[in-house]
Amino acid sequence: MIKNKLPINPESYSSSQILRPGRFPSWLHRKLPRGTNLSHTQQILTKHRLNTVCEEAKCPNRFECYSKHTATFLALGKQCTRNCGFCDIDFSKTPKPPETDEPSRIALCTQELGLKHVVITMVARDDLIDKGASHMAAIIRQIRIECKGVTVEVLTSDFSEDYAAIDLLLKEQPDIFNHNLETVEELTSRVRHKATYLSSLNILSYVKQSHKTQFIKSGLMVGLGETPEQVKKAINDLKTAGCDIITIGQYLQANRKKLLVKEFITPEQFQEYAVYGREIGIKQMFCGPFVRSSYHAHEVKNLMTEASF
Repeated sequence: MIKNKLPINPESYSSSQILRPGRFPSWLHRKLPRGTNLSHTQQILTKHRLNTVCEEAKCPNRFECYSKHTATFLALGKQCTRNCGFCDIDFSKTPKPPETDEPSRIALCTQELGLKHVVITMVARDDLIDKGASHMAAIIRQIRIECKGVTVEVLTSDFSEDYAAIDLLLKEQPDIFNHNLETVEELTSRVRHKATYLSSLNILSYVKQSHKTQFIKSGLMVGLGETPEQVKKAINDLKTAGCDIITIGQYLQANRKKLLVKEFITPEQFQEYAVYGREIGIKQMFCGPFVRSSYHAHEVKNLMTEASF
């Protein structure tokens, strides 16, 4: 589990304590990293003309990750054909066509950053016949040509439940297939634009049964008004679908037009979720206020060699 580096003593809080929105609680304050790596990472990304979910989704971990020469690539442009209530990525019904040289640029950038584990996420591209699957597959192929030994994690859309499109991607056998459930069943219709709770579980189960990826991963946001019981049910459902790794992090409002934060979840409650997940058989639980789908994703590479799954 990711170690909590925040200046907070979780034992000071009961598992039932939840703070209402307003001023951020102490565990959501941290110092910005220093050093030249941060600007150097930005320069490399700019040089290769690449988008990152770190910037487009206003991820709170961007400065930390950039300072460590890591980033999560955002493929297929920076305009999404869906307008989810939580996400700050730009919405467009007619985004620009995919850039044919993007797979090569991502591979070269991966090489220049010295990444050992690379995460590629994508905007939803419901406008494309294969929903962007062949483009994602091309990225995996190019990385494996240019970057020997690098493990590849993909964080995908639901491809509009097009299983033929999913098969296009699975043919490349990514090391980790990640598709986020995002929220509990009861809040899904309010939080997500098109994808459903059941469709996401079905996709994760389908990929698990394909045996074409080493690990199945998914993630949840909390603080949107869900109950602990609902979160635990979602963890159970992800276990049934075949998930090996689950991430759970605090939802933070990206701008005033997005869904309001209903609660700030305590570090103790995050720890409770982590313990619960491990108890029911989830192999790895990454839970904490700043945890995101790809936060500290490089640690999974160590798990691949050290852990016995």
